[in-house]
Amino acid sequence: MARPSQYPLELRRRAVRMIAEVRPEYDTEWATMKAVAQELGIGTTGTLRKWVRQDQVDAGVRPGATTAESAEPKRLKKENTELKRANETLKAAASSRPSSTGHTHARRVHRRARGPLRRCRADLPRADRARLQDHPFLLLTTSSVRFSQR
Repeated sequence: MARPSQYPLELRRRAVRMIAEVRPEYDTEWATMKAVAQELGIGTTGTLRKWVRQDQVDAGVRPGATTAESAEPKRLKKENTELKRANETLKAAASSRPSSTGHTHARRVHRRARGPLRRCRADLPRADRARLQDHPFLLLTTSSVRFSQR
């Protein structure tokens, strides 16, 4: 991550405006930049020169990548990093939780019931105590036994 600039944005804009205003008073552009840098307390003249060149690119006077164009790849790279981190988090959460059905992959979902009642699925709760109304086949066989005993 790049460190933040020690010069505020407003100071940069002011320096670039001052160079444009006082340029006719000096013989060369470098002399103008040197005088403005000393007046505003900017460390080097080269720093001020970069600000002026970037301002010219942003204005369309000089060819090159504008500030907005330079910021776009940085923004996309940051967004990509955030999305990768979110995907890793989601993958970790999905692998640590059981599936939505509550069954793990190691268990068989529908296994045969143990004991005398083999018509029901054993993974249902209380399959051995199912009501007769829930099983029409059992209801028919039970009622046919009752009628035959009469």
